[in-house]
Amino acid sequence: MDLAFLDGPRPRAFAHRGGAAEGDENTAAAFERAVAMGYRYVETDVHATADGVPVVIHDARLDRLAGRPGRVADLTWADLATIRVGGASAVPRLDEILDAWPAIRFNIDVKSDAVAEPAVATIRRAGAGDRVLLASFSDARLARVRALAGPRVATSLGMRGVARLRLASMAGVPLRLPESVAAVQIPVRHGAVTVLTPRFLKYVHRIRREVHVWTIDDPEEMRRLLDLGVDGIMTDRIEVLRDVYSARGLWLS
Repeated sequence: MDLAFLDGPRPRAFAHRGGAAEGDENTAAAFERAVAMGYRYVETDVHATADGVPVVIHDARLDRLAGRPGRVADLTWADLATIRVGGASAVPRLDEILDAWPAIRFNIDVKSDAVAEPAVATIRRAGAGDRVLLASFSDARLARVRALAGPRVATSLGMRGVARLRLASMAGVPLRLPESVAAVQIPVRHGAVTVLTPRFLKYVHRIRREVHVWTIDDPEEMRRLLDLGVDGIMTDRIEVLRDVYSARGLWLS
């Protein structure tokens, strides 16, 4: 595929939420740490405030991140901007992140229906459509995102899309995917079901898509997946993944 999101080195190394194992996540400090280490791909998440501002945060609530109650969707950006963790702003805006790192590819999980339109509008204003991949567990939300963003903005598959693809791979029958689908982003297992198998990987490669696996923190598992031939690994432990790639001559920074 010729989507610009895929023009970086492969296998792709993704800093999941900027590297959540370091103690913070989805903050400017976390992203800066990953970029300084050499990451070109960063995974992140977006919700919308009450006044429609796309902000970078995984949870719908503030309890875990900021130690206080409240839903992101119930606060205006002006209110959210006052919340600090360790003296720094707890939740950045999406446009701030896109502007701060213009050379970085952002894998963005669209966490709510309310943020789909403002997130796409923010990406368009930033001229960042060629360096983002829009993801979601919700197939309906992804269909909405694709309609808003157009076929040249990379997307992944939702849970039902992955399930259909897995069944097609087992049956050996073709399955037509939306034009913008650049990658299938999956866990190794979902409950008792093994999602990533050699047969599934071969099938996805045959239809010219990539397979990215999340969230892998164990170095032995990283090595196993690289041996299997995956196209990307997402991790919270960004130093560990860097070292595994470096040992194989795959770290190009």
